[in-house]
Amino acid sequence: MVTTESAEISRREFLAVGGLAAAAACLAPTALFAQSDDVLVPGGLKEAATAKVTVQALRRNISVLLGAGGNIAVLTGPDGKLLVDAEIVTAREKVSAALASINADPIKQLINTHWHFDHTGGNEWLHDAGASILAHENTRKHLLADTRVEGWKYTFPAASASAIPSTVFSDDYSLHANDTTLVLKHYAPAHTDSDISVYFAEADILHVGDTFWNRDYPFIDYSTGGSIDGQIKAAEANLAMTTDKTIVISGHGAVGSKADLVLFRDVLAEIRDKVAALKKQGRSLPEVLAAKPSARYDAEWGNLFMTPSAFLTLVYQGV
Repeated sequence: MVTTESAEISRREFLAVGGLAAAAACLAPTALFAQSDDVLVPGGLKEAATAKVTVQALRRNISVLLGAGGNIAVLTGPDGKLLVDAEIVTAREKVSAALASINADPIKQLINTHWHFDHTGGNEWLHDAGASILAHENTRKHLLADTRVEGWKYTFPAASASAIPSTVFSDDYSLHANDTTLVLKHYAPAHTDSDISVYFAEADILHVGDTFWNRDYPFIDYSTGGSIDGQIKAAEANLAMTTDKTIVISGHGAVGSKADLVLFRDVLAEIRDKVAALKKQGRSLPEVLAAKPSARYDAEWGNLFMTPSAFLTLVYQGV
């Protein structure tokens, strides 16, 4: 069932609908990152097939779909639906129903915020439904080739021709659709080397993809250019683009605000600095994990996708 809400859903409600949260619930916490080559990605694909998708109205003609993978922004109007991100491929049935519940506008445009499977998985079927695909040039580069993500212990095969973005850009890009100006900006390497933000100017809504996880530890893909420092720099860039009135769509987690971005930046910077200090003292990774430098955030921030130990391992790698 697809539900529509005009108010922001709570974190508790988001966790209830998140497919990756369900995957975390059905696997032991360490199983997500510490076992075989095929745990997290197949688990996410399986859970996305049955996970609920919630439609949340934002401002003007813009809504967001919250579900198993990356959050999807939807801009409607006479030019047809424009989507930002495409979810996990196995969520197709639920995403399609959610889009239909908004209105009957055809799907005409898709923007990918980066290349990961939980944001580009629907590229092929959305393209076949009528969407042209726009992304950063590094998103196309990674989708065109077999790409290994060591943090997930998984090699993604090259995407089909229909899933490849037909239009790419290197730094900035703008377009106009449905009486809305969209401004796209590429970050320096952040969560990956392909991350972009999408700003809906008239509505003052900013979709920042996986450069912001709302009260959850982020995954950082070192295999395709990401780093903890890059993730923090991206958070700073996001803050520079927002005011107290800006609605911020995260890659994962509830829709947020500038205050949520500040918290995200501060938590990451604090943990990075603590881990860096311990590493400088010569502490090994097991010793850093035992010291629990993220302890005061773990109960809230380690529940969705990244366990505290998995996140600390990524931070340790990058400092």
